Amino acid sequence: MNDSPDLVLVVDFGAQYAQLIARRVRELHVYSEIVPRSTPIADMLARKPKAIIFSGGPASVHVPGAPDIDPAVYDAGVPLLGICYGAQLVARDLGGEVAKTGQGEYGRTELHVEGSSLLFADLPVDEVVWMSHGDSITAAPAGFTVTARTAAVPVAGLEDRDRGIYAVQFHPEVAHTEHGMQILKAFLFEAAGCRPTWTNVSIIEHAVAEIRAQVGSERVICGLSGGVDSAVAAALVHKAIGDQLVCVFVDTGLLRLGEAEQVEQTFREQFEVELVHVKAQDRFLDALDDIVDPERKRKTIGELFIRVFEEAAQDLGDARFLVQGTLYPDIVESGGGDNANIKSHHNVGGLPDDMEFELVEPLRALFKDEVRAIGEELGLPEEIVWRQPFPGPGLAVRIIGTITRERVEILQQADAVVVEEIRRAGLYREIWQSFAVLPAVKTVGVMGDDRTYAYPIVLRAVTSDDAMTADWARLPYEVLERISSRIINEVPGVNRVAYDITSKPPGTIEWE
Repeated sequence: MNDSPDLVLVVDFGAQYAQLIARRVRELHVYSEIVPRSTPIADMLARKPKAIIFSGGPASVHVPGAPDIDPAVYDAGVPLLGICYGAQLVARDLGGEVAKTGQGEYGRTELHVEGSSLLFADLPVDEVVWMSHGDSITAAPAGFTVTARTAAVPVAGLEDRDRGIYAVQFHPEVAHTEHGMQILKAFLFEAAGCRPTWTNVSIIEHAVAEIRAQVGSERVICGLSGGVDSAVAAALVHKAIGDQLVCVFVDTGLLRLGEAEQVEQTFREQFEVELVHVKAQDRFLDALDDIVDPERKRKTIGELFIRVFEEAAQDLGDARFLVQGTLYPDIVESGGGDNANIKSHHNVGGLPDDMEFELVEPLRALFKDEVRAIGEELGLPEEIVWRQPFPGPGLAVRIIGTITRERVEILQQADAVVVEEIRRAGLYREIWQSFAVLPAVKTVGVMGDDRTYAYPIVLRAVTSDDAMTADWARLPYEVLERISSRIINEVPGVNRVAYDITSKPPGTIEWE
């Protein structure tokens, strides 16, 4: 059997749900990747995908300059599923009709299945789906069978089994679509013949084989932060090459309170790997002096990390390979493909051009939940696997403005209170991230009848599945009250606490 997993390409037409489609496919144990719609069809086909999925998108197919695709994809012989905008594109390109009927559909909608259908086989005739469209498909192309409709839309599902082309006006990837996963399953396994081989074990086996092939018998160092990403990356590489690996933990002075001691204790006691602890607090804080722009912060930190690793590599005998816990969302947010550069992750867009290392990134294709599952499969302790994400640049991107030692100390103390109270409330595993932010401004307050002029602390807590989108966490008032009271009473230099109730989008999870 072919060792490589079957590949499904999700063509992104600007959809807010493109990442969700890819994740749903992976949940069915089929490997998927997102590609920009500008990717040449020849390049897509060269990767031998078992199936292609067109995502939705915000545009109308009738608007000048609307996202388009090379029609050669329809004759490539690769099973194709169009979703929402993708369905309208299929209908328009192949001779059907897409019109502005004045009856858009948004939210939960009753769908009626008509006749025989591969996608809706064995599903109820009437079901609830999630719609989000203004234009509607009013006539299917020649050769297509209409398989579903709604009260407002005559063509909500269509398929041409002979050509292997399927389309649905709704979003099967959204949880509000009652049988969405069954519909995707029918497309992947019945229409496309995909194999469900993308499992934790297969991911580990594939990663181990790739690592061994890449590094051979050479020495390798791993940039270990103590977070789940670098820990799982280190465990995978250690499984592949054993004592060829040396982990380097760099204390930047921008870590959480007590984190340096915790990381050293945990990894020396629980991992049989060589650990080098580099204390570089002064170097990082001096390099960041007077830097306000967040992109400059990230790039400065990214470059300095590499310089420290290069020095460590020389001490260890010129190790040529550097292991990083880079994830798929890091690539997307740093401007991979046609994506906008939302922010340069220090381990992607923040790397210096003259870096001497060859990178080893065994998690580069994975979402965070997949990384956690791999960590559990590898036997990593729960407190590491389920630790909330912490940015590589550390507290530098949680201090809004210039970074000083005083501000770092204030933020470390405030952040410790946040984590303690979230754990105390039993919410730590339910929340994706919870932390404190320090804007470098001061506000007037009153304590003990005296005027104060001190920093505010902003509390940020979000729920998410993969960090690509996130919603602000509805924390109980009593938890917010305890956090606020403790920070103001226990952390010198703070006289105000606010709560950030911004989702992603439009905001990002981190403030910088």
